[in-house]
Amino acid sequence: MYQFSYSEVQTDSIADAKDREQQLLSRSIDLLIEARDAGPQSRQAIEAVLFMNRVWTALIEDLGDPENELSQELRANLISIGLWLLREAEEIRQGRSSNFDGLIEVSQIIRDGLR
Repeated sequence: MYQFSYSEVQTDSIADAKDREQQLLSRSIDLLIEARDAGPQSRQAIEAVLFMNRVWTALIEDLGDPENELSQELRANLISIGLWLLREAEEIRQGRSSNFDGLIEVSQIIRDGLR
């Protein structure tokens, strides 16, 4: 019977978490692309903004956790980016913006940085 060392389990957990984060960001990007194509007042836009809000709210909460192992500077930068994404999504929701391309581009950069 094979037993895993703590470091192996921890490494797998980190890799699994990164994979889940990439999948969530990819799904968010796909929804944002559909929303951009359908228009800011569409059902797709509402769904995309809601999904993105849930994803980034969870990510920001995790980044704010003192137990998060990322450097303090990186965590602060990612929180700032997340807050910008949430503000920009709210502008779209309120009908004051249609900047889906900005949300898509920034989300792609973050997702690709997880690789």
